[in-house]
Amino acid sequence: MSRRCELTGKGPMTGNNVSHAKNRTRRRFLPNLNDVTLQSETLGRGVKLKISAAALRTVDHRGGLDAFLAKAKDDELSTGALKVKKEIAKAAAAEA
Repeated sequence: MSRRCELTGKGPMTGNNVSHAKNRTRRRFLPNLNDVTLQSETLGRGVKLKISAAALRTVDHRGGLDAFLAKAKDDELSTGALKVKKEIAKAAAAEA
C-alpha cells in the first residue's frame, strides 16, 4: 500500500538526518495520512479515503468534499477519488 494522499497526491520525501557532528544519513519524511470518512451532500453518503491532514483542512476550507473534488485536478487524484468525482458530477447533472 503506497503512502500517498488520495486527494492531493502528497507522498514521501527524502532528506538527511544531520547529527551534531554534521554526519549525514538518508531518511524519509512520510506524509501525515489519516483514514477518514467524508460526507458527500450530492451522493448522500460517506466516502472512505486515506488523506493527509493538510488535505483534510483544505476540504473543510473549500466547503466539503463535493466542492474540493470539483476544483481538484484529475492527475492528482487517486483512482478511487476520481471515481467518486465522476459519480458526484453525474448526480449533480441529473439533479439540474
